[in-house]
Amino acid sequence: MSHRPEKKLPLVVITGRTNVGKSTFFNALVEKRQALISNVAGTTRDSNLGLVEWGGNTFDLVDTAGIINNKELKKVSQEENDIDIQSQKQAQEYLDQADLILFLVDTKAGLLPEDQTLANQLKNKKKYANKTFLIANKTDSFRLAPETAEFNRLNLGEPYIISAANGLGTGDLLDAIIKRLKDDKKLKTSKKKEIATEQADAVRVAIIGKPNVGKSSLLNAILGYERVIVSPVPHTTREPQNTKITYKNQTIKLVDTAGIARHSRNSIGMEKHGILKSLKSLDQADIALLVLDISEDLTHQDAKLVQEIIERGKSLVFILNKWDKVELRDTKKWKSILYDKMSFALWAPIQFISAKTGEKVNKILDLILTISEQRKLSLSESQCEKFMKAVVKIHKPAKGKGTKAPRIYEFNQISSNPPAFTVRIGAHDDLHFSYVRFMENRLRERHGFIGTPIRVKVSKEKKSHTTYNY
Repeated sequence: MSHRPEKKLPLVVITGRTNVGKSTFFNALVEKRQALISNVAGTTRDSNLGLVEWGGNTFDLVDTAGIINNKELKKVSQEENDIDIQSQKQAQEYLDQADLILFLVDTKAGLLPEDQTLANQLKNKKKYANKTFLIANKTDSFRLAPETAEFNRLNLGEPYIISAANGLGTGDLLDAIIKRLKDDKKLKTSKKKEIATEQADAVRVAIIGKPNVGKSSLLNAILGYERVIVSPVPHTTREPQNTKITYKNQTIKLVDTAGIARHSRNSIGMEKHGILKSLKSLDQADIALLVLDISEDLTHQDAKLVQEIIERGKSLVFILNKWDKVELRDTKKWKSILYDKMSFALWAPIQFISAKTGEKVNKILDLILTISEQRKLSLSESQCEKFMKAVVKIHKPAKGKGTKAPRIYEFNQISSNPPAFTVRIGAHDDLHFSYVRFMENRLRERHGFIGTPIRVKVSKEKKSHTTYNY
């Protein structure tokens, strides 16, 4: 099943050779530090997607990988070559879909043969030439404006002079983009309230895991098309990749993150930066899909990732990938192995899948929607009271320190999404931690909260009006 997002807004695509500042330009227009920036050529592999709002109008913006010529491709390894080929293919697909193309060149570097080659490719296709803006980036002051004159030789019109780094000229450029989209009848007045509501209601899902467990393959399998680049080379995905889809009338924002692994002396700067951005994506998510390679043993690093997810109050689904490689498919056995290592997350569901073949992948979206609803469950005061009365009848509160049996005076839900509760005991009482765990388990039995950590805070107060008798 394909979940390729419908094209609702005009699509503006950034292109150009490597290291002309495309990612800096992208970040400036979307007003976020979304794209990873580096002086290393070829840093951007997967295309970045963002939303630009200007003058009451909205359009989608895509930052594509830098164009690489065939001679440069021959200089790299076969595996890296495969990644670059996929990057170029992806960039080409976005150019084909574009309503407007922003062709960046570098004022400081001047006109290079690679610029001329790409300009010729754009001019040779009428559908590209008619919708291309030439943009001279890194013109950090108007004193450099005369140096942009040489780009007129590209025959793509007078270049727009900008500096993505300091914002010079970007406002005028955005005005020109909006005017062109309106003239081409590609742009309608945006409904900000609708966009804001859709973004607020979206279920945010982070695809998390170590390098090479199949995170990008999973995203592509869910979508039904190649949204991100897949390769056996570790850290192919260097930055989070956002994709919004609509499933059963619900907007879901999927984020494929860079592989999270323990830092080593050999880790390069971009990998570390990608890992930090992955953890930031986790902070902004509601649900984490933790992808594990079932053909490999569970490690301490996997357990550490689960702890990171739980500590942040995120819902969790264990995705056991590469199920197609398992000969004896005993799900009970594999669940027992996983839960034995992850005993602190027995509430998290497990989904066996093969991202390669697509097996069972279609069940993930339904699971996401179910968990999203469960996170938002809110129990009334009467429900909490009935629950607590039932619990103390099953098992009397166990004391922690001291000799006095604790008394529970109040139990209430204090928040949802994720759910949190407070249990009030006497000022001099102490409730054993195992009883708090017992309460959490009974909450799940009675009300669900599938795939979501529950927080129960114990408070002590002198005043009391209600006592649960036992």
